[in-house]
Amino acid sequence: MARIHLHQHRKKRLEAGHPWIYQSEVAQIEGEVIPGEIVEVVNHKGHFLAKGYINPASQILVRILSYDPEEKIDYTFFLRKIREASEFRTRFVDNPRACRVLYGEADFLPGLIVDRYEDVLVAQVLSLGMEMRLDWIRDALVEVYQPQGIYLRNDVPVREREGLEQGKGVLYGECPREVTIEENGLKYIVDIMEGQKTGFFYDQRENRAAIQPLMKGWGEKHGITLQQVESMPEQKLVPVDKRGKVIKNPFWDGAEVLECFTHTGSFTLNACKHGAKKVTALDISEHAIETAKRNITLNGYLHRVDFVVANAFDYLRQQVEAESSWDVVILDPPAFAKSRSAVKGAIRGYKDINLNGMKLVRPGGYLVTASCSYHMSPELFLETIQEAAMDAKKILRLIEWRGAGKDHPQISGADEGHYLKFAIFEVRNRR
Repeated sequence: MARIHLHQHRKKRLEAGHPWIYQSEVAQIEGEVIPGEIVEVVNHKGHFLAKGYINPASQILVRILSYDPEEKIDYTFFLRKIREASEFRTRFVDNPRACRVLYGEADFLPGLIVDRYEDVLVAQVLSLGMEMRLDWIRDALVEVYQPQGIYLRNDVPVREREGLEQGKGVLYGECPREVTIEENGLKYIVDIMEGQKTGFFYDQRENRAAIQPLMKGWGEKHGITLQQVESMPEQKLVPVDKRGKVIKNPFWDGAEVLECFTHTGSFTLNACKHGAKKVTALDISEHAIETAKRNITLNGYLHRVDFVVANAFDYLRQQVEAESSWDVVILDPPAFAKSRSAVKGAIRGYKDINLNGMKLVRPGGYLVTASCSYHMSPELFLETIQEAAMDAKKILRLIEWRGAGKDHPQISGADEGHYLKFAIFEVRNRR
């Protein structure tokens, strides 16, 4: 087994829990290096620190698998890690049949992502070391989860940095293109073969549920009194009771909501579930809007949603000019900064959508905003929103601050896992 000797004056990232060894941290390599094979990592005095698999073609030279010098990296190792990850989700996730069941480094299996969609698993293998052990991984997943099928979504550019080709296809069993899952009591149709990433974004589960308190209590602000509700004509009666009893329009008190970058319609669905009166769901992709429409129809909320296919930046500006307004504006964009060099452009993008987004929030309403750009630090994200608030002449009150959900745990000492920022702000006028 080759040994990787680290520089004496390097930062002690490995000792802090970070699972990567960069080329620049290495003083010398002792022994023959075989790409993808297991190597030992030692400090400048030769003391054992960890072991993992090596890839000289990558800037991340070694990805750590174990801190135990006696532990064997074999099928039993993978079976144990996958079983531990399953037990973790069973403890912390409301519906472990629809969640991320393996989150790479955070589950001590760097370079391996697996999402569960009921009886189908969708995997991404992002590193050479995991690719070489794919048979073990497949067999361990089958033993732990007994899936109907396992589908590979290796159509991601990051594989090329590891010297691997992109591709996708069935790894095991039978895999239907679409699977219906349940999250937060809502149903979604997931396209595992053509949907973004592995088909669905599980990381916002708890954040989607967090908008519940924002969805009711708006009737009087809309100029509706309880007396008016009680005198609504018969055609406004809506059946809501399991016994068939009807009540007058149950949504009179609900929020009017704008969701930009709706994708699968997930925030829109959670808004409807918790009492929103009307939601405008926007995305630049017609395919995304069709997907959202299918999901919203599946859950019975189509009558409360308007769909818009448009560029969010342009639409927000147009609505500001038109003096439109909503009680709640939700912004959940894709990553604007996929590299460090893209951060300046990302800052402009986040400032633009948040500035116009908060201008569209009625006084006392709420801005729900997120960033999934790792290179956009939490401090920088909050600073950018504050600058937008100053320019918009708004005062913000932070109500909620969150990261990714419990099926996306974070390793202390590895900031790369802290990518998702989610905030709820109350918006007030400054003048």
